[in-house]
Amino acid sequence: MTKVRSARIAGFGHGVPRRCVENAEIEQSLGLETGWIERRTGIRTRYWAEEGDTLSGLATEAGAMALDNAGIDRSEVGLMLLATSTPDQLLPPTAPLVAHRLGLEHCGAIDLAGACSGFLYALTLADAFVRTQGRPVLVVAANILSRRINPAERASCVLFADAAGAVVLTPSSDPAVGILGTELCSEGSGYDLISIAAGGSNKPFAPGRAATDYLMTMRDGREVFSRAVEMMSTASQRTLDMAAVDAAAITRFVPHQANVRIFQAVATNLGIGADRTVCSLDRFGNSSAATIPLTLSLDAAARPLREGETLLLAAAGAGLTGAAVVYRA
Repeated sequence: MTKVRSARIAGFGHGVPRRCVENAEIEQSLGLETGWIERRTGIRTRYWAEEGDTLSGLATEAGAMALDNAGIDRSEVGLMLLATSTPDQLLPPTAPLVAHRLGLEHCGAIDLAGACSGFLYALTLADAFVRTQGRPVLVVAANILSRRINPAERASCVLFADAAGAVVLTPSSDPAVGILGTELCSEGSGYDLISIAAGGSNKPFAPGRAATDYLMTMRDGREVFSRAVEMMSTASQRTLDMAAVDAAAITRFVPHQANVRIFQAVATNLGIGADRTVCSLDRFGNSSAATIPLTLSLDAAARPLREGETLLLAAAGAGLTGAAVVYRA
């Protein structure tokens, strides 16, 4: 039996709802001047779910595309991880339903709630499973944030979108490929910067509770900006150091697509040029954990990964949680 030395990405997938929402629609509803959103965020359009769309449906679409792209038999998959902040229901987890719809009848399936960093946390756990168990893992990140937006809160409603992205990790005997370094971090002091206050066990549903308590709020956009830049920059540099990779060797920097100014600042801190920074934010907005696998899938379809390429993935979000991964194709 061949010894598993690493896990490589063998397939990519993504899915978005049909409804494309342009900035003009949101700017008009908020009374903003034309071009305000793009100037401050870099977003031009995003996709929002329509009636009948479900989180499990988006996740299944992305997962099916990744499995087909990987070209592996679905009976081989040993685990499916679903990174989401917007499951179909609070209970049960959505992952078993997605696995069932994908025909993954002989694998584990569980949700992970890691906010914007959720995909990188799931990717790290998937890498460990592949190395120890020698079986492929499907990682899906998906969110329907449009149903959690407070339409009156400008700071958040201009950003968020709905999407799903997925990758398939498969065993490899080559230790020079796969994840070379990972940094996971958290800062609970920023716990309330981005939140949905009600709906959990601390503030459960109550008839008299204000409907806005069940919607997303961003308490301090400037602090979110500065702390996200710091967290992504620090995590990325630590990961590069751990992997013994210089930033100059990174061929594609794929950051969480939160706000163009955030990841431009991170890229500048690391010395990574715009020509190596991959962006989908302008077309697809911020879908939290889904942005990195969505961007990877879109970019790989346009420019297939070449053997030996080195990627840096980085994210920060609610919690606060952060992560960075160095991956070699």
